Amino acid sequence: MKTMTLTITRTPRTLIVDGASIEVEELGVRLPLARKPVDLNEVGGYGQHRIYVTETREMTTIEFDVFTNHLSARRDWLRGKGGSVHGGELCIEVTAPGRPYLYINPDHGDYPRYVARLG
Repeated sequence: MKTMTLTITRTPRTLIVDGASIEVEELGVRLPLARKPVDLNEVGGYGQHRIYVTETREMTTIEFDVFTNHLSARRDWLRGKGGSVHGGELCIEVTAPGRPYLYINPDHGDYPRYVARLG
């Protein structure tokens, strides 16, 4: 098996959202977003979107697999987060060992309305 390592630049930014400033990290690549995917197989998406990471949620591989097998399920930890601002998407980064990185924009809801992936 061959492996490849990618380095993605993350640039700190301060954005003004609804009159308040928030600290984010902008990914150095643009990613396609899938709208309302049911599971990880449906994540591919459309377009090339600027991603602003607002927080990172680390999961175990089991937690990640349960999460990605039921992406349309409601999650308290997503409630009210995300949105689109300054030409980009406010996303929660989801990571787990040996799994792709996910970028979730619940768009103020409580489920992954928009999902991008790396890996």
